Formats: sequence, structure tokens, C-alpha cells
Amino acid sequence: MVELVDADGAATGSCTVAEAHTAPGRLHRAFSVMLLDDLGRVLVQQRAAEKTRFALRWANACCGHPAPGETVYEAAAKRLVEEIGVQGVTLHQAGVYLYRAEDPQTGRVEHEYDHVLVGQVPADPRLRLDPAEVATVRWPAPDRLRVDVADNPDRYAPWLRGVLAVATEAAGHLPGAAALALPSADTTATSEVHPAG
Repeated sequence: MVELVDADGAATGSCTVAEAHTAPGRLHRAFSVMLLDDLGRVLVQQRAAEKTRFALRWANACCGHPAPGETVYEAAAKRLVEEIGVQGVTLHQAGVYLYRAEDPQTGRVEHEYDHVLVGQVPADPRLRLDPAEVATVRWPAPDRLRVDVADNPDRYAPWLRGVLAVATEAAGHLPGAAALALPSADTTATSEVHPAG
């Protein structure tokens, strides 16, 4: 089950994950975790081939949906362990990214009130990837990732650019996120970006 929300993030009910992602899509609470290592690199994962939405696209460290009544921090901590085997990371909310995107391959829809969470891990942490979720990972520098996302958007999950923009905008006041900060960060997104509250 996922928590349905309005455009301000207030809970309005719940439904199944499948129902939320069936066209035209229902706005629901989600989270996207960005992890940086001690060298300032960003973890990106290639979504597994069997994913029902945006399979084999590159995305942030992990994503998911809190169950109704569950905090985004609790849900994200569990998802980090399940997808990539990382535990004990302190997460900080950078803001919220509100977006809608339809997968051209499956017709499934992402319509999410997405809490962007940022955490720091040691360089080259030991990962345990769930092959049903993650095909592989890489650790690009933030500036190279921004350029590649802009130049090759079809390689990436449609939310990554907005998630990266929210995290970049908040980098100056988030512990361990300084490597994301740029003097002229690209925060232009077609969807709404809400600062952390």
C-alpha cells in the first residue's frame, strides 16, 4: 500500500502500488535517496530489467514508498538495506520534488510527491545488490552526472534530474553534501520543487 497525498503533501487516503501507477496515475508519497561518498562521488544504480517502471534506466541510490503511517526515513532506511545492502546511514531531507512521468515501454505512471533524502557513506562501501532491483551501480562525480543527465536523458529515470536539482539546492546546509554544491547549480525543472520544511 502507498499513501495518497494532495499537492501540499497532506495524506488523502491509500491504495495499492499497482493502482497508484496505473494511468493516469495517482499522486502518492515517495522518497528518493541520494548517497555521496567521502570522495564526493554520487551513487547511481541501473534499475533491474524486470522493473515495471523505467527498467534499465539509471537512477539515484534507491527509491521507494513509505507505507501509510510510516515515516520516509524509516522506509528509506529499510529500502537501502533491501536494494543495495547499505545500513546505518543518517539521512537528511533536502526538499520535495513533485513530478509525473509515464513509462513509454509499459504505460505505467509515476506521479509522486517525492521526498529527496541525502546521506553520506565511506568511499567504496561494501554493497550487496538485490538483482531483482538493481542491475549495477557506478560512482560518478556530481558535475559529470549533471552533464550526462542533460545530454542523455533517455538513459536516466525521469525523476533523477529533479532529485539532483533539489539535493544540489540544499547542499550548502546538509551534512556531507558539500560536493553537490555548485556556484551556478541547474535547478530549472519543469515540475515543482518544494524546499525542505
